[in-house]
Amino acid sequence: MEFTPQQVFARRAGAQIVDVRETEELAEGIIDGAVHIPLGAVPHSHRVLDPARPVILVCRSGRRSASAAAELTVAGFDAHTMAGGMLEWVAEGLPTVAPLTT
Repeated sequence: MEFTPQQVFARRAGAQIVDVRETEELAEGIIDGAVHIPLGAVPHSHRVLDPARPVILVCRSGRRSASAAAELTVAGFDAHTMAGGMLEWVAEGLPTVAPLTT
């Protein structure tokens, strides 16, 4: 299933938001509360995600997140994507935060 940015904004508290963009792309901002798991690491991320909670995957435009959502769905997660990705999120004026650095 695909959610609009407004639907994702409304579901933030109940879902796990996973940003699958590459690290350098995060300088543009990230959704508050999102977890950064680059697309290539998604196959190994099952242990850090709660299978009892929905997962909403986000990328720049929505293409990469669709492949990540398909992979997590096969692994038994309730996985979704955000239509238009972060480009649409920002275009709709929804808030972003600076990514956490470790």
